[in-house]
Amino acid sequence: MKLMNNNKSSRMIFFFGIIAMVIMQGCNTSPGSNNEYYSPEDFQSVKKIDAHAHVQTTKHALMEQAKADNFILISLNCEVPGYPPIDSQQYYAMQQQLAYPNKFYYLTTFETATRFQPGWADRQLDYLKKSFANGAIGIKVWKNIGMTIKDKDSNFIMIDNPMFDPVFNYLEQNKIPVCGHIGEPKACWSPFDQMTTNNDIAYFKAHPEYHMYLHPEFPSYDAQIQSRDHLLEKHPDLKFVGAHLGSMEWSVDEMAKRLDKFPNMALDFAERVGHVQYQTMNDWQKVHDFFIKYQDRLIYGTDLEENETDNADTIKTNAHKLWVRDWKYFTSGDTLESPLVNGKFRGLRLPKAVVDKLYYKNAAKWYLQKS
Repeated sequence: MKLMNNNKSSRMIFFFGIIAMVIMQGCNTSPGSNNEYYSPEDFQSVKKIDAHAHVQTTKHALMEQAKADNFILISLNCEVPGYPPIDSQQYYAMQQQLAYPNKFYYLTTFETATRFQPGWADRQLDYLKKSFANGAIGIKVWKNIGMTIKDKDSNFIMIDNPMFDPVFNYLEQNKIPVCGHIGEPKACWSPFDQMTTNNDIAYFKAHPEYHMYLHPEFPSYDAQIQSRDHLLEKHPDLKFVGAHLGSMEWSVDEMAKRLDKFPNMALDFAERVGHVQYQTMNDWQKVHDFFIKYQDRLIYGTDLEENETDNADTIKTNAHKLWVRDWKYFTSGDTLESPLVNGKFRGLRLPKAVVDKLYYKNAAKWYLQKS
């Protein structure tokens, strides 16, 4: 009799144990649980893409850290003063691609220095086609178009200039993506005491030649944005990623307008996360809702660089810190601080499904898929 009672008690304990497990599983799948949201501890286990970097070396510090933190890198070649010649950038990219197949990709570019010589467009197309044959997955255009180069009459050449039409026609017809850094942050046209992010202040103090507040003779902010918009109107099927939030970093409303208007446009975050954090301070809900609504059009990137003279340990440390800091902003609801802005702000705590798009699926769609 005592044995039967013991068996009955054991069955009851087992039965109630199963019920408790079911209840706990139900709790774990409710909104706000770890099944719906990532935690800081998930950072290294989640596959990610940094879709905006500049690797100008055969060294591997940045790629080693990317591998450790579970990132694929997309490196962007561009015609920037102080960067290696674009042929050298292509060589570095090809070497990295050989060393890290399926982990490293790159965008090529074209040169404007010989733009007055006959056959310029044909030469650029030949160069781009060779680049694509060597593994390039798209092209990058830089702010020298619109802010530096001029025509024979000393007028600034904007991105919608007809001289670029043969290139963009080819890219549009062949579904080859373009990453465009057109213009600068809107704060570039303001004095330092009106800038909202510390990285803007630091950059324009170091590069006064691009601080448009000092150069009223240059094209205005509106002229830069209008030329980019006109380019997309002329080439509606062009796969276009607006680098640095499309130079509309100051307003999620402005970004939303362009994403609504141009269905083949996406935006990357490179060096502009601080601008979004600043907006978060003033209206967390608006910023959060923007990410939810446009979750298929936003691409994570950083603008991290590595060149031949950089210290490997410094590169690794800085990259890891930046990647982890951004991950916390997008995945947690904690009160955070950043060296980019003055003041505290709340993390966006985006659902896993949204984070996966920001960090991987959208970059794969815009850059890695052929169609």
